[in-house]
Amino acid sequence: MSNHPVDAHVGSRLRMRRTLLGLSQQKLGEKLGLTFQQIQKYERGANRIGASRLFELSRILDVKPAFFFEEMPSGSTLQTSGIQEPTDEFEHDFLGKRETLELVRAYYKINNLDVRKRVFDVVKALAADEADKDTSVSTN
Repeated sequence: MSNHPVDAHVGSRLRMRRTLLGLSQQKLGEKLGLTFQQIQKYERGANRIGASRLFELSRILDVKPAFFFEEMPSGSTLQTSGIQEPTDEFEHDFLGKRETLELVRAYYKINNLDVRKRVFDVVKALAADEADKDTSVSTN
């Protein structure tokens, strides 16, 4: 049986918050009395997180329980009864990628606000330049 999209989404939000806080799976597991393997299963959506455990996680990670359900796609995947093929909505969550989370953590470690703004402007300019390249390639 494949992972339910809601469980996968909740798990990805757990992984994102844990990583942003710089907390390892091992440390989080210790705080919950679980192994890091159990945390991995939660983060992959392989194991469903019960309400009481979700409440514990929200306290440890300093978020409201609703945080785990924020930004959940409202596509047909969540409304079907298993007849339709699931979409790939949950697999393209770039916010859950380690690289993204590490970049955000490093960015917010820059204490000088002027430097941080300049870094932000450089990244935006690079992204715009790449988008322009993609547009010019596809129109040729």
